[in-house]
Amino acid sequence: MCELIELIQKDPERMNVLSITRSLNLPDCYVAAGFLRNLVWDSMHLCETELNDIDIVFFDKSDLDNFSSNNLTEQLNKEYPGINWEVKNQAFMHIKNGDLPYKNTLDAMSYWPEKETAIGASLNEDDTISIVSVFGLESLFSGNISYNGKRSKEVFLNRVASKQWLKRWPKLRVVL
Repeated sequence: MCELIELIQKDPERMNVLSITRSLNLPDCYVAAGFLRNLVWDSMHLCETELNDIDIVFFDKSDLDNFSSNNLTEQLNKEYPGINWEVKNQAFMHIKNGDLPYKNTLDAMSYWPEKETAIGASLNEDDTISIVSVFGLESLFSGNISYNGKRSKEVFLNRVASKQWLKRWPKLRVVL
């Protein structure tokens, strides 16, 4: 985890995103997915890809009409243009995904199609960084794109193809 934290700390844009996210005061909240995954893959390939979207995930069962997600996404896109912000309350994502209700954000992440995407970071009040990962970090730092058996292989393979990860980061390996 130290290596990932060091990569984040060296990136002023990512540190700013974590600070903005912390200011939202959302429960069980992380900046996740490509925000971290791409940073690691970039470091392996000695390249830098654009930070093109920010996935903020949190867990709040009390937001019964799921108002916060849409409102915060809209607010962030207005206040910080140039980045595609997406805020998702994981307490409701099980409905969209056809799963049983999730227990928390980390449980929701355990259903994401590729294991290396199921990772999140948050900035603590003392400015230290916390990392959560359902499947650990070894596979991510090994350059794998690993299928998560909780989702269909078709969804996984479609994501690998549509996102063109192997073209952008040719050292990666697909693990089924």
